[in-house]
Amino acid sequence: MRTSLRGIKALTFDVFGTVVDWRGSLIEEGKRLGRRKKIKADWAAFADAWRGGYRPAMDRVRRGELPWTNIDGLHRVILDGLLAEFEITGLTESDKGHFNRAWHRLAPWKEAVAGLKRLKKKYVIATLSNGNVALLTNMAKHGGLPWDCILSAELFAHYKPDPESYQGAARLLGLGPGEVMMVAAHKDDLDAAARAGLRTAFVQRPLEFGDPAKKDLEFEPRFDVNAKDFVDLARKLGC
Repeated sequence: MRTSLRGIKALTFDVFGTVVDWRGSLIEEGKRLGRRKKIKADWAAFADAWRGGYRPAMDRVRRGELPWTNIDGLHRVILDGLLAEFEITGLTESDKGHFNRAWHRLAPWKEAVAGLKRLKKKYVIATLSNGNVALLTNMAKHGGLPWDCILSAELFAHYKPDPESYQGAARLLGLGPGEVMMVAAHKDDLDAAARAGLRTAFVQRPLEFGDPAKKDLEFEPRFDVNAKDFVDLARKLGC
């Protein structure tokens, strides 16, 4: 480990795509729903469209066009639109609510839990996600994710990449921004964290969008650490 990283005391993690496989999980949830309700749909396209509506919806909140709405609420708004777009009918309110909570049941990447357990031995490990607290808590329970604490943009009423979310996480951990390392598979998240004073670790997730060609997987010298996965990250951080 580089000497410049010795002051880091906590790691905060982006979750969707970095820790869990949102796409594969949503496709499987869609298939189960389809079998149960006899619905034929392109569930891969549905999953991509659901995730595709995520940032525009958050941006509406960030610009003040919508009042503060947590991710469960935004996911439901997007879902209702997609059900109409994909001409999916016959779902009860209970069906829709359960399907919307598919985001609470996302599966971790295969090495994620093992890597987190290694990192936890040396560092405080916490989420720093735009997902709401209930969502992240249920996901951790479902996937066996060993977080020391759940931090969410919901706590700050500011979605990433607003600096309030990154700096607020450091403050709640009782640390300076430079003592916290943001871990993410998304470079824009890391760049925003760096602007807020946090250290950064890029982790490759080549299958996040199903096709590695759709991901920017290049290691970048502007990040403090570049890693193939969480086990590689643990090794590079001396865990």
